[in-house]
Amino acid sequence: MNPEQKRTLRSKLFRHLDGIVISPTAYNLKKHGVTDYLLKNQKATLNELAKEFNANDGYLNIALRGLCSQGWLVQNIDNENGSVEFKINEHSEIAFNYFDLYEDVVDLLKLSENYHPRKFEIEPFLKLESIYKKYKANYGIELTNNDPSKVITEQILTHIEGIIVGPTIVHLGMSGMFHKYFMESRFKSEEFHENHQEFDKLLNILKELGWFDVKNGSYEFNEFGLFFAKRASAYGVTVSYIPTLRKLDNLIFGDPLILKKNKTGPYENHVDREMNIWGSGGAHSSYFKVVDEIIINIFNKPIEEQPKGVLDMGCGNGAFLQHIFSVIEGQTLRGTVLDEHPLQVIGVDFNKAALKVSQSRLIQADIWAKIIWGVIGNPELLATDLIENYNIELEELLNVRSFLDHNRIWEDPTEKVSWRTESTGAYAFEGKRI
Repeated sequence: MNPEQKRTLRSKLFRHLDGIVISPTAYNLKKHGVTDYLLKNQKATLNELAKEFNANDGYLNIALRGLCSQGWLVQNIDNENGSVEFKINEHSEIAFNYFDLYEDVVDLLKLSENYHPRKFEIEPFLKLESIYKKYKANYGIELTNNDPSKVITEQILTHIEGIIVGPTIVHLGMSGMFHKYFMESRFKSEEFHENHQEFDKLLNILKELGWFDVKNGSYEFNEFGLFFAKRASAYGVTVSYIPTLRKLDNLIFGDPLILKKNKTGPYENHVDREMNIWGSGGAHSSYFKVVDEIIINIFNKPIEEQPKGVLDMGCGNGAFLQHIFSVIEGQTLRGTVLDEHPLQVIGVDFNKAALKVSQSRLIQADIWAKIIWGVIGNPELLATDLIENYNIELEELLNVRSFLDHNRIWEDPTEKVSWRTESTGAYAFEGKRI
């Protein structure tokens, strides 16, 4: 596969990810009349739209910002006055008129809520299969090269393909479908799934999308399929937020706290955290190599100058800690004296599912580790916990993290500042714009 082909496929992957978010966003804005209102008035402020449609301005702003990201709207921000205006452009009418095409995939997202998030089950697959048949026929739309709407139509169809492909590739990846056993030789559907007659139909959809070659009833990944299979985790984080995307109607136009009010037990309603950890873990692996040189340098110093251990804030699935330990053990002076100078390995995460996954991973890797609850916004609490429960000083550890600052609960600032941000981003907390 040449570089240009890879660029094309990478672009398609990103458009798939766009589609997972944009499909329910665009459909709900169309359903509530927001897009028709914009076409009629050509422009409107966020406050005007929120009032007209009794919407939560923070989430409405994010939704409209999503349309801007696709080139279908223009956003003008006045940070001095705190106002946002949205204007239509030459693409708006064409795109908005096709938003009804998203209805099927939005229904699929809602239907799948009633089924196991990891298993291949018949009812949601039958819905997916019917959507694929419509998609394959371009939903009855005739695409001609001289049609000015062709580019936008193909953009929307690729979004729909994203919801066909995205959750599917993640579920297959988490279930082991992209193990070398399947990727390096031909295989039959019954090797992977007991209901192989129906599973065959799913594999045939992927075959028609160009992933597989088939010979005598056996499937073999081609280079196109291998490209996506090797990047399955790139879909993981976006797909993990489908629980939130299912509730966009309520979040934008109804109760912005719906995901908090209906929360049961310790697990989150807005995200499939296990999937999120799986997806982000795949993305992080390419970053881990960058830190090796730093780790080796630190743990090759004289023992008295080395940290007593390593603490990973936001340890996720434990992969970063496992990687760091293996580097220290195998490539540094410290690794040769671990019996005399044991390495304190500590994983900290806010999410209980992450703690469970990390603990399991490190136990399987035969790494002694302390996995504890903590939050990056409260280092004093973490320091107290370490000294009181483990007799470990936080300052004596090498503190690392591999995640972006995100998912922190908003707190109103205690002081006002005179400067104004130049940000064009859209931010919200519990439905309100911040």
